[in-house]
Amino acid sequence: MNINLEYYKVFYYVCTEGSLTAAAQKLCISQPAVSQAVRQLEKEAGTRLFLRTSKGIRLTREGELLFRYVKTGVEQLLEGGRMLERMLDMDMGEVRIGASDMTLQFFLLPFLEQFHKEYPRIKVTVTNAPTPETICSLEEGKIDFGVVTTPFSCKSTIHSMMVKPIGTVFIAGDSFGELKGKKLDYSILGSMPCIFLEKNTSTRAFMDAFLSAKGMELTPEFELATSDMIVQFAKRNMGVGCVMDGFAKDAIAKGEVFELDFKEKMPLRHICVVTGENSLISLAGRKLLNLFDEMAESS
Repeated sequence: MNINLEYYKVFYYVCTEGSLTAAAQKLCISQPAVSQAVRQLEKEAGTRLFLRTSKGIRLTREGELLFRYVKTGVEQLLEGGRMLERMLDMDMGEVRIGASDMTLQFFLLPFLEQFHKEYPRIKVTVTNAPTPETICSLEEGKIDFGVVTTPFSCKSTIHSMMVKPIGTVFIAGDSFGELKGKKLDYSILGSMPCIFLEKNTSTRAFMDAFLSAKGMELTPEFELATSDMIVQFAKRNMGVGCVMDGFAKDAIAKGEVFELDFKEKMPLRHICVVTGENSLISLAGRKLLNLFDEMAESS
């Protein structure tokens, strides 16, 4: 059978409303149009679907069978339309973001707070992972966008927008006090126990590349998963740590650690928002991205 789907919709409303007239009112069409649609459906189906009685209409056995299937299909379509309307009204939906501890803490959180106030019903899922994993998730379409730090490599289809500069510092505790106040050369690190992030992070890749350009290949005493832990290890005099400056700010202000002063400053890095195919970004995701665009335009 090749039946017009609109006939099934009319059939559904005749069944649920109990009469041709009520169905016409529900569909905002004329009663003769409803009657015509029912006749066409019966013709295409090759059987009677309704019995006309003095009390109105009732389904035949064939009509009851058909209604069991039509009811599920039409109600699923109607629910889909309602859900789409809610999504377009930002009453529901989901934003999937990839971010590291660094980008979440020092860039993303204020935007998520503002977004949640404006759209409290939108679900926000943040996948916490280092920059290389976030880029991979974006390329595979698992997230709407990522917030990462330079340096990183990606496919040409990935678009990047720099949103915030960040510095990188070396810190140490009181046991290394002889280094305080001195202009140092990076070669001094070769004789120190070092505390670095794991190799699958952009911070570690940046530091390794910078030192390698100076002919240095360091093997750290400790490789840790988070920058917060590096600060904790440095506070306990377990070595010289390398972190994004924001992570060490409070500990430096409290005198728990100090920043090593090198003759040459490490170049600035940047926090970047990365996006893939625009068509793969949810409506809610685009709304959040607009907040970043507004910030970039005002800066």
